[in-house]
Amino acid sequence: MKLRFRLYRRSCSGRFYIHDSVTGKQESLHTADRVEAVRLVHSKNEADRQPAVNFQIARAYLAAGDPDIATRTWQVVMDEMLKTKQGSTRERYVRSFKEHALDSLRSLPILQTRPEHLLHALEVGTVSTNDILRRVHNFALAMTWLPWPVLTRKQWPALHYGEKRGITWEEHQAIVAREKNPERKAFFELAWHVGAAQIDLVSLKAEDVDWQNQLICYNRRKTGTAAILRFGEEVAAILNRLPQSGPLFPNWSKFSTSHRAAHFWHLCQRLGFTGISLHSYRYAWAERAKTVGYPERYAQEALGHKSKAVHRAYAKKARVELPSLESYEKKIVPLPNVGAVTARANGSNGTASASQVGQQASA
Repeated sequence: MKLRFRLYRRSCSGRFYIHDSVTGKQESLHTADRVEAVRLVHSKNEADRQPAVNFQIARAYLAAGDPDIATRTWQVVMDEMLKTKQGSTRERYVRSFKEHALDSLRSLPILQTRPEHLLHALEVGTVSTNDILRRVHNFALAMTWLPWPVLTRKQWPALHYGEKRGITWEEHQAIVAREKNPERKAFFELAWHVGAAQIDLVSLKAEDVDWQNQLICYNRRKTGTAAILRFGEEVAAILNRLPQSGPLFPNWSKFSTSHRAAHFWHLCQRLGFTGISLHSYRYAWAERAKTVGYPERYAQEALGHKSKAVHRAYAKKARVELPSLESYEKKIVPLPNVGAVTARANGSNGTASASQVGQQASA
């Protein structure tokens, strides 16, 4: 039987190469040791003749370093991944792992996973399935539980998220007018001015408010990043209606995140609003900041965004109306032409002292 791979050695480098008689491709074995080169080319020919046996041999080698690699399932990967998450992030992962699209993978050993297994889960799932399955796959790779990628980066279907936007001023006014509970009404009003995530806003305490410097300071629950926001008269009026010690929203904070989100959703349904959630207040704040020309680094500090890319994703729907160049130029006070003043002061020789230039400029 003719072997597919043939071994040869280049005299210029002394390294061994293999020649593929099917494709004609030549590849370096990165070794000058004949014994090692012979072993490598032999393994490639064996793999070509008996792929099933080769897979069993590979499993035997892998099991020597990791006894559980042959029986470790995707459910084990999910369980271990959850141990690395905390707080609201962990709750979000728990919900994602309960998706029915992942049921076909839970008991499947990761070493026996083929591309069609993942593609089937992606086909019956949603965009969230695509996102969470990528994370689980990459976690298994990083832990070396998966010796090679099941799907390469280009093979994963593209992520297409739904459109997200901020709440408009008219929608916000209608929501506040419809809400009858004073505490929840103040919560929505403060969300418009602060732009904090709902879990951060509802967790605020009176001690987080610096009245002397007019600052609201808190650490984000999701990332731990500090968010510092200076407030004005409107926010001060809202804060004066809230408790002056302890939690600002003592009753509203007792409800779960999903309960608050559901209450807001039902409120929007009664008003006929679609495409918005409590998190849309955060988008609205970023869009308003960009529209009025608020410096990006200030907006990042106020919202607690570490990444410029994340912040720009929040503000990408902002509409900025640029003034004409003519009107913009009229707002700028022209500086004196120092070069012309210098020439007049120097005469023909082109030299003058700094004091002379200053006197001419002031004149």
